[in-house]
Amino acid sequence: MADAMTKFLVFSDLHLVEDGGDIIGLDPLLQFCEGLAHAMSLHPDASRLVLLGDLTHHGRVAQYERLRAALDGLTLPVSFLLGNHDMRANFCSVFPQAEVTAQGHVQQMVEIGPACLISLDTLDDDPRPLHSGRLDPARLIWLEDALAQAAGRPVCLALHHPPFATGFTGMDAIALQEPGPLLALLHAYPGPVQMLCGHVHRTISGHVGGLPFSVFKSPCHQMPMRLGEEGSAHSVAEPGAYGIVLVSRDAVVVHSEDFTIAAAATPTGDITSA
Repeated sequence: MADAMTKFLVFSDLHLVEDGGDIIGLDPLLQFCEGLAHAMSLHPDASRLVLLGDLTHHGRVAQYERLRAALDGLTLPVSFLLGNHDMRANFCSVFPQAEVTAQGHVQQMVEIGPACLISLDTLDDDPRPLHSGRLDPARLIWLEDALAQAAGRPVCLALHHPPFATGFTGMDAIALQEPGPLLALLHAYPGPVQMLCGHVHRTISGHVGGLPFSVFKSPCHQMPMRLGEEGSAHSVAEPGAYGIVLVSRDAVVVHSEDFTIAAAATPTGDITSA
């Protein structure tokens, strides 16, 4: 019999703005709240909510306060990550409960069933190029210690900036810079590793050097399918989504739910095979 699987939910790139604001005509807070309500109605057995960064669009305190209000009453523990649109100090002032390292990075390691979820802070305070991510030696040392504590168990590594190319030329230019040391640590880990990334606003899966990854869409605006095109500001009002991740001792399964399509779908029933 297959091992029982533990479930957690993933939302990436919320891009919350102030009350009355929008992004390409969409209300990011409304999109997130609809997605979260949909997820909680279908997955009440989820053990955790992971927010993969770009929590806000400008990193302003008022925007984080809207996120705090949206999460009020949620019974799930939340793992927060920061993205290139976030501001670390403003986030910490509104969410003092978030785990922060001695160097000020928003990072944590938690157990989810038989697996370990490691959240890694890729926000660069002085990004070159703008909106790219970076890991300094302190964050890599912290990760090395977290992997040692994981001791060969399955690891889900959550980070905002992908440490690999996706084929979206403009986004690849602002991905995690100098990813070699990170990938070397992950390749050396004696257990399975699944990377969970945001930033690109697209559902993408694959592997880099044998390391599997999943990239998630936003609940709000998406990257249009323009592979090979320069620029990183392209946005389209395609369906919003969230992720559902299932982990066991020997497997990690990643789903993506386009909740705006699912909410509009007609009721379904069982089909009897002929």
